[in-house]
Amino acid sequence: MAKRTSQFVCQNCGAVFAKWTGKCESCGEWNTLSEEALPTVEHPQMTAGIGGKKLDFRDLKGAPEIIFRLKSGIGELDRVCGGGLVPGSVILVGGDPGIGKSTLLLQAVAHLANGVNREGHPTRCVYISGEESVDQVRLRALRLGLANADVDLASATNVRDIVATLDAENAPDVVIIDSIQTMFSDTLDSAPGTVGQVRAAGNELIRLAKRRNFTLFLVGHVTKEGTLAGPRVLEHMVDTVLYFEGDRGHHFRILRSVKNRFGATDEIGVFEMTEQGLCEVKNPSALFLAERRGNIAGSCVFSGIEGSRPLLVEIQALVAPMSGQSPRRAVVGWDANRLAMILAVLEARCGIVLSGKDVYLNVAGGMRLSEPACDAAVAMAIVSALTQKPVPADMVVFGEIGLSGELRAVSQPDLRLKEAAKLGFKRALMPPRRATKKVPPDVGIHITEVGHLRSLTDLFQG
Repeated sequence: MAKRTSQFVCQNCGAVFAKWTGKCESCGEWNTLSEEALPTVEHPQMTAGIGGKKLDFRDLKGAPEIIFRLKSGIGELDRVCGGGLVPGSVILVGGDPGIGKSTLLLQAVAHLANGVNREGHPTRCVYISGEESVDQVRLRALRLGLANADVDLASATNVRDIVATLDAENAPDVVIIDSIQTMFSDTLDSAPGTVGQVRAAGNELIRLAKRRNFTLFLVGHVTKEGTLAGPRVLEHMVDTVLYFEGDRGHHFRILRSVKNRFGATDEIGVFEMTEQGLCEVKNPSALFLAERRGNIAGSCVFSGIEGSRPLLVEIQALVAPMSGQSPRRAVVGWDANRLAMILAVLEARCGIVLSGKDVYLNVAGGMRLSEPACDAAVAMAIVSALTQKPVPADMVVFGEIGLSGELRAVSQPDLRLKEAAKLGFKRALMPPRRATKKVPPDVGIHITEVGHLRSLTDLFQG
């Protein structure tokens, strides 16, 4: 029997099969299996451990080494990365096409080139593009006013050539690879962008960054579901995973950390897309509420937490007569299943009938929320839209709603209240505090603690 020399790998989930089939049995996608050559190493189990050296184990005691961080010159990027760029770290940046990934990284290396590294020498930055030519990158730099930055540019896709160029004693301090899906290793027969190529190219570049101790940025494409394309093993291999989010119809952009070995996860940085590129937003709450109009039914201000940053956003709701055979539920910027739960609780626990109404919900400014603390603000906006009675313009609302209608305590209420008071809000509706935190801080805001959703709806009765 002839020895098998190839395997079939799903380009969607990375599952491996011995023969080709039309449908991947792992993820259910059709026509995603691609043939790849098997590794040529024979009987690896017989050679494991031969010629290796013993590991030197140490205990947990001892002072940790202070991590040096390069400052990118962009405060929001440094914030998301945990305070700066760590030498030897690998950062994967994903986002929709045209959202601004290349623009952000070009601005970052242009600022970094003006600084100094750990030894006090000028920071050397390299930008390698596999999607654009050098002249195209120069045109973007000229449009952003960065043409005079001391950045080394190259256009290449062969990983062997990139490694041979960067694997030297005078290795750069920061390297941008745009994008990892365009890189290919000539040791594999598959096309660039396949699971095998992304895995092999990413592994070679990550090993080089660790060996030469430079910060490596990998730009990654995303699928139609919004997740990073390619094998999930790439996300496990890197140190930091950042998602660049935003809506084409809005000029706000959110840089969100979903994994960070050198800082907090779920941290966000807020940018504004302008003609001069991406500009930092120092006070995102004021920007998100800049176009808000007070005393309008269906509008409620939510005080949330994104990472370590308090953020105030406007929740908008519209309740209209049913236009079809079944009521419509349209949601932008929030979880549709969560909205269905809130509507069911309002009807079952508070007697507010919404089964014959169309309900539309929107988070103003293009922001996407996932925090359960937004439940109370959503309920207030819906009841306000139904009764045509506005929520007081100087009031913020936050709290999680349970299935019995109770309002549950949320994390960091003091930080939420301080942010609201800073922006001029005078009143706050929130769940009862836990027994250990009964004394509220003196932030100059009147606090009303509500234990059940019915108490919120009673504000709009009469």
